[in-house]
Amino acid sequence: MKAVHFGAGNIGRGFIGEILFNNGFSIDFVDINATIIDALRQRKAYEIELASEAKERIAVTNVNGLNNQTEPETVIDAIAQADIVTTAIGPNILPFIAELIAKGIQKRHEAKTTTPLDVIACENMIGGSQFLFSKVKEFLSEEDLVYVEELVGFPNAAVDRIVPIQHHEDPLFVSVEPFSEWVVDATQRKNQELQLDGVLYVEDLEPYIERKLFSVNTGHATTAYTGSFYGYQTIGEAIADERVLMQLKNVLQETGDLLIEKWGFDRQTHEKYAEKIIHRFENPYISDDIARVARTPIRKLGFDERFIRPIREAKERQLSYVYLLEVVAMILNYRDPEDQESVELAQLLAEKPLREVIQTVTKLEDDALIDEIEAAYTKNK
Repeated sequence: MKAVHFGAGNIGRGFIGEILFNNGFSIDFVDINATIIDALRQRKAYEIELASEAKERIAVTNVNGLNNQTEPETVIDAIAQADIVTTAIGPNILPFIAELIAKGIQKRHEAKTTTPLDVIACENMIGGSQFLFSKVKEFLSEEDLVYVEELVGFPNAAVDRIVPIQHHEDPLFVSVEPFSEWVVDATQRKNQELQLDGVLYVEDLEPYIERKLFSVNTGHATTAYTGSFYGYQTIGEAIADERVLMQLKNVLQETGDLLIEKWGFDRQTHEKYAEKIIHRFENPYISDDIARVARTPIRKLGFDERFIRPIREAKERQLSYVYLLEVVAMILNYRDPEDQESVELAQLLAEKPLREVIQTVTKLEDDALIDEIEAAYTKNK
């Protein structure tokens, strides 16, 4: 079976690539990074190391590299012949691959291919695959869309694996944490015959997406911004400080209470899930920079993102969100001259009234909640 995967970075190779390989796929990695693509093309293999005491190594073979910048037609041909298409390129990059995917679908249509195809965006976002489909649709005719309705699915997914920024002499080698979770919405699939080992298929994806977003993403960001507030450079250093650890535990308590009330998760099971997340962040074999986890603070303060959304929903249910508010204040105070959004946020705060900046960035219209964020920011400044 053939897979086309957009994004040959660490997540693509160290997570999605591993699962596709374990399921017997040959994988065409698509990227514009010539160093990585050329290495994949020449060697047809790479190694993954699990970040644990055993340092287990996994050899991934039967891979190839395609450069979508210099050989778009080859990428289109690969999509036309693929059994599955996946992405791990970042939410902001998805629109830039939409036309290639559309042309690949058109080629399948022209060839009268009747093998169903699923395109799965494995991104840190809610509704990633359907968002990608909304961009792909712009390049498809009415006839193409009829074909898609029958034979091409864009099932949403939730993915979870910590793959820190890393630098190795071998550009293909990647170190990843042992834990991984890939959950796919079974109701949006077209190829029902294809069941990947290592993937959980569920009838309702939303509880799993929110559990991951409000626990792992909110928790990781909490550790990063609280760690930065206390002057640390890495997640490992930060979480060793009792003040950071307690902030993380308190935030996960607040998001946990929300998830349990909203989705009916079993409390004991969820508390074990939260404990596992904390242990993952404490993994001494993963060195993750706070700058990586804390980057793009404006996006992380979005209306439906990992802090403002659980705060809004906790308030609606009269649940506590005190510690979440404290982290929002830390994000507003966060500064990284190397991060464009951090610089932009600092400029906004320097040039405009605080209330206006909060409204602009969070899109909140709840005056009382904006008051609370203002008070938390002033207290933590």
